[in-house]
Amino acid sequence: MLLNLANPYDRKKFTDYTEKLLKKGEKAEYSCGCFAVELTERRPLRSNAQNAYLHVIIGYFACEYGITAEEAKVDVYKRQCNADLFKRKRKNKQGKDVEYLRSSADLTTQEMSQSIDRFRNMSASQYGIYLPSSEDHAFIVYAQQQIKEQDEFVGSISD
Repeated sequence: MLLNLANPYDRKKFTDYTEKLLKKGEKAEYSCGCFAVELTERRPLRSNAQNAYLHVIIGYFACEYGITAEEAKVDVYKRQCNADLFKRKRKNKQGKDVEYLRSSADLTTQEMSQSIDRFRNMSASQYGIYLPSSEDHAFIVYAQQQIKEQDEFVGSISD
């Protein structure tokens, strides 16, 4: 069952259904194992076009700056430029805070657009590297050619 919790009708359906499941769980016989449910949050995710475009501009930045695409993605795009979107903390098994980077696959379309705009602006202002807009098709083709030519140095991007 997929419900939009911003919709009052769906919110009511959600609370009714969860109450029904809670009652069912209370009555379940424990000898047969357990009564389990799965609750999953679904958010609007980035588009495939955004993802492809992001990989091109990260790869092109890597070519121009002389680092691998993975270094450009992790060190520049995520840590330096968009830390507020990617850096997270959690407790490890010893109860200590550890920092990790969120996957770009978890970004919403809006967050992805914001992260790309920041990356393009920072690339131009701090590194002097112009990254094409998503509408600049001729430059994107050129960037893809550069990435392909330097593939052995740039490498591929995971995520």
